[in-house]
Amino acid sequence: MSDATDDERKTVVVVGLGMVGIAFIEKLLDLDSGDRYRVVSCGEEAHLAYNRVALTDYFQHRNVEQLYLNSADWYAKQDPEKFSFHTGETVTALDTVARTVTTDKGRTIAYDRCVLATGSDAALPSYADLTVPGAFVYRNISDINSLIAYAERDGMKDCSAVVIGGGLLGLEAAKAVYELPSVKTVTIVHRQPYPLSRQLDAQGGEIVLRRIESMGVTFLGGTSVLRVLTNSQGAVSGLELPDGSTLSCDIVVYAVGITARDALARAAGLACAPWPRTGVVVDDQLQTSAAGVYAVGECASWHGNTYGLIAPGIEMADILAFNFTQAQTATGSFRPRQMNNPDLSTKLKLMGVDVASFGDYFAEQRAQAKAAERVAREAGATTSVADAIVKPHDASAPRKRHGAAAAADGPIEALTYRDPFGGVYKKYIFSADGKYLLGGMMVGDTSDYVKMVALVKKKKALDVPPSQFILGSRSGQDESGADLDDDAQICSCHNVTKGRIVQCIKDGAQSVADVKTKTKAGSGCGGCVPLLTSIVKAELQKAGVSVSNHLCPHFALSRTDLFNIIKIKQLKTMPAIMEVAGTSPHALGCEICKPTVGSILSSLWNEHIMDPVHHPNQDTNDRYVSSSGLSCRADLYLGCTFSVVPRIPAGEITPDKLVVLGQVAKKYGLYTKITGGQRVDLFGAERADLPSIWKELVDAGFESGHAYGKALRTVKSCVGTSWCRYGIGDSVSMAIKLEERYKGIRSPHKFKGGVSGCVRECAEAQGKDFGLIATDKGWNIFVCGNGGATPRHATLLAADVPPSRVIRILDRFVMYYIRTADKLMRTARWLETMEGGIEKLRRVILDDELGVCADLERDMDTLVATYADEWRAVVADQDRQRQFRQFANTVGPIPSDERVPQMEKVVERGQTRPADWSKDATPLVLSETDVPVPKSEWRWRKVATVHDLAPTDRGTTSVAVRYGDSQIAIFHVPGRGYFATQQMCPHRRAFVLDHGIVGDDPKTGALYVSCPMHKRNFDIASGACLNDDAYGVLAFEVRADGDDLLLLLPDEAALDAAIGTSKWMVRQATAAVLEQSPNAAVEIVGPLEEGAPSGPQAPGTEAVKSCGGACSGPHFDW
Repeated sequence: MSDATDDERKTVVVVGLGMVGIAFIEKLLDLDSGDRYRVVSCGEEAHLAYNRVALTDYFQHRNVEQLYLNSADWYAKQDPEKFSFHTGETVTALDTVARTVTTDKGRTIAYDRCVLATGSDAALPSYADLTVPGAFVYRNISDINSLIAYAERDGMKDCSAVVIGGGLLGLEAAKAVYELPSVKTVTIVHRQPYPLSRQLDAQGGEIVLRRIESMGVTFLGGTSVLRVLTNSQGAVSGLELPDGSTLSCDIVVYAVGITARDALARAAGLACAPWPRTGVVVDDQLQTSAAGVYAVGECASWHGNTYGLIAPGIEMADILAFNFTQAQTATGSFRPRQMNNPDLSTKLKLMGVDVASFGDYFAEQRAQAKAAERVAREAGATTSVADAIVKPHDASAPRKRHGAAAAADGPIEALTYRDPFGGVYKKYIFSADGKYLLGGMMVGDTSDYVKMVALVKKKKALDVPPSQFILGSRSGQDESGADLDDDAQICSCHNVTKGRIVQCIKDGAQSVADVKTKTKAGSGCGGCVPLLTSIVKAELQKAGVSVSNHLCPHFALSRTDLFNIIKIKQLKTMPAIMEVAGTSPHALGCEICKPTVGSILSSLWNEHIMDPVHHPNQDTNDRYVSSSGLSCRADLYLGCTFSVVPRIPAGEITPDKLVVLGQVAKKYGLYTKITGGQRVDLFGAERADLPSIWKELVDAGFESGHAYGKALRTVKSCVGTSWCRYGIGDSVSMAIKLEERYKGIRSPHKFKGGVSGCVRECAEAQGKDFGLIATDKGWNIFVCGNGGATPRHATLLAADVPPSRVIRILDRFVMYYIRTADKLMRTARWLETMEGGIEKLRRVILDDELGVCADLERDMDTLVATYADEWRAVVADQDRQRQFRQFANTVGPIPSDERVPQMEKVVERGQTRPADWSKDATPLVLSETDVPVPKSEWRWRKVATVHDLAPTDRGTTSVAVRYGDSQIAIFHVPGRGYFATQQMCPHRRAFVLDHGIVGDDPKTGALYVSCPMHKRNFDIASGACLNDDAYGVLAFEVRADGDDLLLLLPDEAALDAAIGTSKWMVRQATAAVLEQSPNAAVEIVGPLEEGAPSGPQAPGTEAVKSCGGACSGPHFDW
């Protein structure tokens, strides 16, 4: 559907239907997603737009349709309301006041914008006369047909031909004439001593010259023509040369250059280049001296230059189509593109020889000339120019210049390879320090052309020595990571080396989980897990063990296979998925598959994560829609507090919203910090306060920032065109658009974006999962970068993407990642493990190799359409708010000063935070023997109600209850009943077990809760730790009596002596000690013997403490 009506569309008249004209039309139609324009074109030739560069091929097939740039069917399929064309019709007048053009057929067309693409004519020497029979130019189909017809006349058998001009066009013409059956000899006459003198130096030209002569073509270099000789019939019979000699010929073809066709513009009063130069003068945005009139291609004179190559013309078409359609779009403004010095790199096959030149390929000659002038100027007449030119430059001399710009103006060095036997010549020009490639030329072997052009355009320092471009790489580096030494530390949390992991595999470990259990690697912060996984897989393969990509013991499938099953079979709950795809149809799942399934369900159906059927699947952070405990260093869940992270798209925020954040932080005592993601994080929120905090934030217009989920975090931006004088693209608007689009979308791992408004890259977009950098041609899209423990520079996916195309490409990328990545796999690792790498990704996302792009876009549209702010739903639902109580058995809201603290708080730089915990986790197994009262004296005591747990047959539920000073976690498992354990995980003394995921062993059916901190799994029936025998918890029997839940417990004082909160909570010694000593100790206070001092001990002092059997081990050091 069009966004604009016929009356609203602006008319663009394109004068000329050649290569540049049709390129502009195609690009405009392609980029005009808003249907803002109607295009009308007039071409004087009877043919549709064809490829003039391939005129030589026409001599072989004589079929103009094979040269068409677009088939006749393409024109027929165009919407006539958007594009109409007239062939064989010449525009004869341009009225810039009335804004009309008139054709030779009497047609008058009104325009809003007019684009001149009239091209060029062949330049002719002063003596040339095309009315003389046998004299031709080499420009269009008509010229070629005339030449062929003349050569095929009677009496032309074994005739001779001369081509005047030995440049690109001259060699093309010589090749074409050489292949005419009636032509016996061909001679090229050129002013310079070797051919292609504008693309090659003497050595390169010599290689081409040898090839030309080996074909039987004569080359006369260093000479010119005085006049054309004719016979008695007035036809061409020869040429007279400056030395008085003559050259017999029957055909002469002029290929000495071009002259811009500007007659229409001159007649209309437009500014044109002063005679003898030609061309319609245009500014940097290709506008002529008349408003609304533009010129592109060979007819345009920019900065006094016209260009006969196709590439600059296509660049002009790009610029103009971009400025017409992309300067203002729904994603924001973009600085109009401007014409820059065009890339004159060329790669052609001429006379059977591959020839290429790129970058500043004559930098060496220019540098030598400058050096000669400087030396001559400094030494007066004492030093000759010739001496200065041949003086070598010392590449080892110290340099003062830095960067690509300085390199281009500074001294240079050239590497040359010449193989006269193989007909190969290469010259690459570098900055004198060897850090930058400036340009070069190739003859015979142009296989590296694309790579070399890219290196020149990027203007980035080289990461290999210059010699490698000539000699090739001699290193066989292994980039798999297998070259790590055995003493390389893999897990810094537990100081696990690669050698220890390797030995673990040799000792029989069969999986990453086995290695984790035996070495503890990956059970700390988790940052080493990707590398650990790679090493384990590699070592298992070495040992001949089949490496499984199964999600977990509950699913003998990869995440990708499970995703496809859920999508195709329209499964929407964990029980249904387990029944269809699980190894045991009635299993609960585990801490691996539950969050994975939860993420997949959110990625497909986007239902609220706190719905009873989905809530048990969420990882800790998702369960309470907040980042738990990010209130201290290393992003650990300290004090069982939560962070509050409202979304601030692109970091743009009003003063009123900033005030609200400050008021909320002050009211609830939150630690505040501005993050690298350009938003304000509020740390240390009590769980019970979360609904109230978010109510105030939602009322102020904030939404959830989804810092708690494996989802989009932020899209960082610079200020772009809004404020920065260097800004090219509206990075703020684009970043806001992207963050608003992808907010809340769940993925295999968190992902982040960045948008930089220019190449200065202030938003660090190349360190993000997706990043945009504005260039003068559009947006460069980078993907699969990340920071963190294993940083990776993002990879360029697509360059110079128009703003209106960016979102669709990113839609495909994000959805393809969601569909195919493994669990907890960042985009960087996903790309690294993808067969075919970035090239495969480009084929899928850009070329639609798999035919799935439309599906990916549709799935993304569905996700975006179903977005709902999760916190807004919570604050509007009283039942959901009940889940945020600190304890289920408290009546009504507990005032903040009466809540049970989970850790001691300390003041640091004017803000409060939980005290640090010990760096080393001490083994601790708590059991019934640690309770001073025998179990025979325990009694059934009511601590909660069935209603408190809100049990459901669709998933597990859990709550925490308070009993004296002790905290107990109660769990309900459908079909299995109620279970209870202590709330504190002994690993880090954190009161968090009710937050953990409840899972089961698919083989034994044993139920366990996985601590949300570091994934210690505790059997909820026995209290034993299933994956780390250094820890254990107290478990309690539970029974339901009507609506009452009864636990078999000792009296409060007895239980407090074993697991009381105040006995186990982490404390800082004292505030005074913290201020006085940089080495202030952190104390974990355990149960005290009767009569022992109850206060914390100052650093450097010792107290003898006991906790019965739990503390009697030799490694338990307080």
